[in-house]
Amino acid sequence: MKFRLLGASGPRVSAIGLGCMAMSGTYGPADDAESVATVREALDRGVTLLDTGDFYGMGHNEQLLREAMQGRRRDHAFLSVKFGVQWGPNREMLGIDNRPASIKNFLGYTLRRLGTDHVDLYMPARVDPAVPIEDTVGAIAELIQAGYVRHLGLSEAGPDTVRRAHAVHPVAALQIEYSLMSRGPETTLLPLLRELGIALVAYGVLSRGLIGGHLAAEPTETKDGRRHYPRFQGENLARNLALVGALREVAEEKRVSVAKLAVAWVLARGTNVIPLVGVRRREQLADLLGAVDLTLTANDLALIERAVPPGAVAGERYGEAGMAALDSER
Repeated sequence: MKFRLLGASGPRVSAIGLGCMAMSGTYGPADDAESVATVREALDRGVTLLDTGDFYGMGHNEQLLREAMQGRRRDHAFLSVKFGVQWGPNREMLGIDNRPASIKNFLGYTLRRLGTDHVDLYMPARVDPAVPIEDTVGAIAELIQAGYVRHLGLSEAGPDTVRRAHAVHPVAALQIEYSLMSRGPETTLLPLLRELGIALVAYGVLSRGLIGGHLAAEPTETKDGRRHYPRFQGENLARNLALVGALREVAEEKRVSVAKLAVAWVLARGTNVIPLVGVRRREQLADLLGAVDLTLTANDLALIERAVPPGAVAGERYGEAGMAALDSER
């Protein structure tokens, strides 16, 4: 494994992180034993950055990580946790809560579920329009001062919010969707993050499995959240799969999988960009982690851009309500 700095002065984390959300049923059923084994395999292969959220499976994901970390030194993992998304008992999303008192409450439960005395990176999953970002960041800064949190992160925050937050306390990382099919951060956010010395932690680097090369039809599993995303529906999906087909031709020329090529492309966007790979099974892991050793030439990059040009993807990355909740899209 290779390593990159999370922010201008660290900390040092694996160049590829493991996104754990899918292990808690977001895209259909997952096997807990295999999920735990996958996390352990990732750690054995040198992955240190493990990304979760207290609302992934309503605490289930954090409990999985606690089991996976049993018997291992705490400093072998860099635990990144998102908070703030509220779910009802019927799994209906209720909204975002980033009030200072709520943040401290969320962290208390997170520490108990993870079985640790601190998290390494703590961030609101979405910007709460009802709470000034200065108040949210101030609460996390207090938790950092108390030793319960090591570093401050943001997720899906726009440029103005990033600047305001960074003025209160240094932001180590911004987590945002970034892939060949989601190029939005390149216009304003990436230059700003480089200016401020903030890392970009990219989720959705395989566009929720769309770029993985295995999807041939619309998701039908009842609990698969992708059924509600425009990019996976009807004509949009057909157009997007055609893009994947063009990308596959480039991958075959390089003798690598289309997924590995897509991860390598994200790695090539700059040393301050750290992709998360969201896998549920060990068999997927080795191939994707191998992207750290895949060198893309200028010609390779040109061919990739030709296969999947910026703006070519059909459909928004979330439904209407999901897009409306993104500070990064305002």
